[in-house]
Amino acid sequence: MLYLGIDVGSVSTDLVLLDHGLQVVEKHYLRTRGNPIRAIQEGFRLLADQYGDREIAACGTTGSGRQIASVLVGADVVKNEITAHAVAALELDPDVKTIIEIGGQDSKIILLRNGVVSDFAMNTVCAAGTGSFLDRQAERMGISIEEFGDYALKAETPVRIAGRCAVFAESDMIHKQQMGYNQSDIIMGLCEALVRNYLNNVGKGKDIRPKVFFQGGVAANRSMKIAFERALGFEVTVPENHKMMGAIGAAILARDAVRKRARTRFRGFSLVEKHFESKGFECEGCSNRCEVARICENGMEIGCFGDRCGIWSGRIRTCRPIADSL
Repeated sequence: MLYLGIDVGSVSTDLVLLDHGLQVVEKHYLRTRGNPIRAIQEGFRLLADQYGDREIAACGTTGSGRQIASVLVGADVVKNEITAHAVAALELDPDVKTIIEIGGQDSKIILLRNGVVSDFAMNTVCAAGTGSFLDRQAERMGISIEEFGDYALKAETPVRIAGRCAVFAESDMIHKQQMGYNQSDIIMGLCEALVRNYLNNVGKGKDIRPKVFFQGGVAANRSMKIAFERALGFEVTVPENHKMMGAIGAAILARDAVRKRARTRFRGFSLVEKHFESKGFECEGCSNRCEVARICENGMEIGCFGDRCGIWSGRIRTCRPIADSL
């Protein structure tokens, strides 16, 4: 029996399967490309080639697209990224005190004390330091993102880059290039600037203690790890499955939920053959005028989310024709 975790983010959709020992037996990192439904179906198509529905004992979702994923797949648990990343890190090493997580569009810091989350902070305002910003700079400099960090490791004298804003950072990099600095020194200077930005904003006022885990896609950049270690003054650990930690946490939480309930809500891999539509509407039930998303499967409504009061999201349990739900 396997536990399925799904982390739907703005840049990537991650799917992972864990065995009873919570070891990763299968993982898929897919680009969301603005279409989480398609990304989930693509991931399920890959999994369906090797696994059957009855092998999945539990399923959990997390990430910014966790609600839509939950409706599609029949999740046993739906949790935020803070909880999912913390659960995965603590399962790997109970001594973790700090989690640095940098994804495609945002960054987070999670403080753990005595095995629970004691504090956290997120940066969703500026793209500086996120994976999408690094992708853009690598493309602009004609370097693959996989090689971006290796270039920085060759730096002898990193230049100082203004990293408090994505626009200013890019302008400063261009200025340094025009002055004749080599690419390695510029890239390492950028990494150090992004670390300063992270610690002065997301980590401002936080009691950062070792052991520190560096998670998320940006953790693959070895120069970012080195820059964090130089700034903090102690070792930073990058877990083997650093990209998948959110999905791993969701799978673990799903296992715990099913143990209490004794059955799974997982709908199976057959959704790869179904047609889904997501349509929004504005609820006029009160002054909040919530923007509600409606998910339809082959013309049948299977779920809604986005309302504050729960009238729409809490009432739909089974598929029904759209006309019957209005």
